Amino acid sequence: MSGLIKPKEYDWKDSNLALFGSETETTVKKDSAKTEPAWKNAGKAVGLQIWRIVKFKVTAWPKEDYGKFYDGDSYIVLNTYKVEGEAQLQYDVHFWIGKYSTQDEYGTAAYKTVELDTLLDDVPIQHREVQGHESDLFRSYFKTIELLKGGADSGFKQVKPTEYRPRLLHFHGDKFGVKVKEIPRNPSNLDNTDVYILDLGLRLIQWNGSGSNKDERFKAQKYMQGIVEERSGKPKAEVLDEGSQDQEFTSYLTEQNEEEHDFTAADRTVELFRLSDATGSLSFTLEKSGVIKKSDFDTKDVFILDTKSEVFVWIGKETSESEKKKALVYAHSYLQKTDHPLVPVSCLAEGRKVKSFEAAIAA
Repeated sequence: MSGLIKPKEYDWKDSNLALFGSETETTVKKDSAKTEPAWKNAGKAVGLQIWRIVKFKVTAWPKEDYGKFYDGDSYIVLNTYKVEGEAQLQYDVHFWIGKYSTQDEYGTAAYKTVELDTLLDDVPIQHREVQGHESDLFRSYFKTIELLKGGADSGFKQVKPTEYRPRLLHFHGDKFGVKVKEIPRNPSNLDNTDVYILDLGLRLIQWNGSGSNKDERFKAQKYMQGIVEERSGKPKAEVLDEGSQDQEFTSYLTEQNEEEHDFTAADRTVELFRLSDATGSLSFTLEKSGVIKKSDFDTKDVFILDTKSEVFVWIGKETSESEKKKALVYAHSYLQKTDHPLVPVSCLAEGRKVKSFEAAIAA
C-alpha cells in the first residue's frame, strides 16, 4: 500500500500546453463558450465575478469568499468596468493558479479564460496570476487577499468540526493594508511584530505580538469575528497578548516548515521577443534587449516583452491567426526555461492601454 504523495510545489509550471490554441480547440471554443453555464451572466454588468475550477468544470465562487484563494485550486476572475466617455463595457480576465494547483487545473483555467475572452468578442485583456506573484492590478480588486492551504473542499464548511485541519493565519501590514496568509504551524514562524490567529475549528485564538501595530490587531479581530459569524456563532474566540499563556498557544504549532524557492530573475535586463510566421513557419527570436520603445513593435507580429517582473504578450492588429493562437503557448514555454517562471503574464491587443505596459516601454 503506497503512502500519501505530497503535492509538488508549482508542478503546473512544467506542463505542456502544446494543444492549447490548436485548430481543433479553436473550432469548438465559441460554441463551447455559448453553452458554458458558468458564463450565463459573465460580463453583463460592472463588477467582479469569480469562478473556481473543479474537475475541469467552472463553478461560481461565493461572493462572501471573494478575496479567499486556496493554494490547491485555480480560479478565474473577471473585472467588468466602464471607461468614461465610452459606451462599451471593458474587461480584465485573470486566471489565478495556486501553488499546488495541478497541471490539469492550470490547463483548464487557461483554456476557459480564452473561451470567456472569445465569448466577450476578444475585448478583455487576459492575465495569468500565480500565488505569491500577483500583479498590482489583481491585488487592487480586494481589500484583503487571504491565501489558504489545501483546496476549498478542505474548508470548515465542507468537513466535520472534529476532522477540521487546524491552521495558522499571519496578519502583517499597516494602515495602507494588512495581508492575511496561512502559514505552517511552526513556532519559528512567530514574529512578535505581527499578529496571528490559530484556527482550531471551534476555537479561535488571536495572538498579538508585543511589537504588532493597531491595524494588524484590528484586522485580525474583525477577521476572527467574521469566522465566528460564518460558523453560526459556534466557535469560542479569545485574544492573547505575547507572554500570556504562550505555552498553550505554541503547543499547537507542530508542523514542519516548507522549503522556500526564490523565483526572482537574476538578470533584470528587459528583453523583447518576436513571434512570427513570415517565413512560412513560426519562429520565436530575441528582437532587442535594454531600452524598449513603442517603435520596436510591428503590427504584423506578436511580441513578448519580459520586464523580469512581468511579461506582456502584445498582439499586433495584422497578426496572423497562427501567431495569435500560439501567443500564450509561446509565452508559457519561454517562461518555463527562465529563472522567473511565475511572474504575471498579460495578453493585450495593439492599441489597448495598460498602465504597467506603458510604464515598461519608452515613448
